[in-house]
Amino acid sequence: MTLKNKAFPVNFFNEKHPFRLRNKTKIKAWINNTIQKEGYTLESINIIFTSDQHLLEINKEHLNHDYYTDIITFNYNEGKLVSSDLFISIDRVKDNARTIKTTFTKEIHRVMIHGVLHLIGYNDKSEAEIKEMRSKEDYYLKELEG
Repeated sequence: MTLKNKAFPVNFFNEKHPFRLRNKTKIKAWINNTIQKEGYTLESINIIFTSDQHLLEINKEHLNHDYYTDIITFNYNEGKLVSSDLFISIDRVKDNARTIKTTFTKEIHRVMIHGVLHLIGYNDKSEAEIKEMRSKEDYYLKELEG
């Protein structure tokens, strides 16, 4: 992955949570490279880090779901041009990391790439889709770590 001070249209925000992401430039390049490898073009992705309560409110208001989740992906894609808002609950990611006995950093990266994979056509409704999604997550996580 080459960084070379490129500006990628990936933006990070906080809404009702003080979390600060490390290695932003590397993560931006990683997301862009993932999208390109899958045959898409990145227009713009906003990743908004928030709290469980705020994401629950969004889930109820926009999706009519009354439960906590780690990510909600709003897909604004036009064809192969990727554009989105990804809302991520830092509280849920922390809990998930403890539950599955991984680091918070690995889990936040997994959640981010999970949202990106949804944007480029991967789903996780059936067992086969879940298996494919996990395989892609693992593949791209290794690219980030390598």
